[in-house]
Amino acid sequence: MVTLTSARIQRKDTDDNGGIPRLHGPLAWCAAAMALLAVTAAGGLFLDGRTVLGEGVWLKPLKFAVSFGLYTITLAWMIGRTDRWRRTLRRLGTVTVVLFIVPEISIITFQAVRGERSHFNVSSTLNDVLVKAMGGAAYIGWTMTLLLGIFLLWQRKVDRPLAWAIPIGLFVSLAGMSIGYLMTTPTAAQQRALDAGEHPATLGAHSVGVLDGGAGLPLTDWATGGGDLRVAHFVGLHALQLLPLAAVGLGMLAERLPLLRGEGTRTALIVVGGAGHAGLTALLLWQAERGQPLFEPDRLTLTTCAWLVGAVVVAVAVVLATASRDRRRDSPGG
Repeated sequence: MVTLTSARIQRKDTDDNGGIPRLHGPLAWCAAAMALLAVTAAGGLFLDGRTVLGEGVWLKPLKFAVSFGLYTITLAWMIGRTDRWRRTLRRLGTVTVVLFIVPEISIITFQAVRGERSHFNVSSTLNDVLVKAMGGAAYIGWTMTLLLGIFLLWQRKVDRPLAWAIPIGLFVSLAGMSIGYLMTTPTAAQQRALDAGEHPATLGAHSVGVLDGGAGLPLTDWATGGGDLRVAHFVGLHALQLLPLAAVGLGMLAERLPLLRGEGTRTALIVVGGAGHAGLTALLLWQAERGQPLFEPDRLTLTTCAWLVGAVVVAVAVVLATASRDRRRDSPGG
């Protein structure tokens, strides 16, 4: 838990909640609604046999409900621990729910009920309008996340590792969100049809080198015959949860491992982890853009991955070696 610099603000946040820091209400309620939708969609997969592009119509609402649920509960937790610009952050959180999450998930669910594809579907006037509405909501979501990241950067917190993990996680998540815009670009075949004056039923794709709807991995449905932009999109998005969790985990480990007790050491490890996460997102995007399935990388991809892992391992070793040296120097008789 982040310790706020102002004991007065901390008491205000916790006294009305039995000592539990207050969550941002609209985001927290939205997360609860996403949990309910996820359960409903999971039931729909068993009860509704309809499919779209070879996958159950309720799989996409399930995946988006889980993703949005993680996104909203994380933001609710972050905003609940701020000490500056709290009113602004709460308003931004509310706008995120009303203009991004609700329209996006509503359209996805509505299309599942209709048995229609939600993304890239311009086969009718209604579908085209819904795709454009989701695109507009996504732009708002990206902008709100950027603004939240900027305001969270300037929070005064005693716990420096978490103070760094929150904005780094948000900005890597923004990069992951941005990959979604690459999916809206017409494929070569779609562009040829547009140039010929035709009106293709779909514009954009998440697969590279193969058609959407082909063989895919269980549950995620990521393409196994070619590249899939959703892999990098997913990994980048969830830096928002993973980096703050890593900061909390390092804080817990510090109680048992003296080497991690210095805030500077844990902060440096978070920065290294954030850089590694960003590098992995970029690597997965590069792999997908070259039409390679996730589990069939070529030698160049493997070599690049090895360099990335090596760089992270060396950086972690340097941070820990520095911490060990500092402890020996500061110890009595050191």
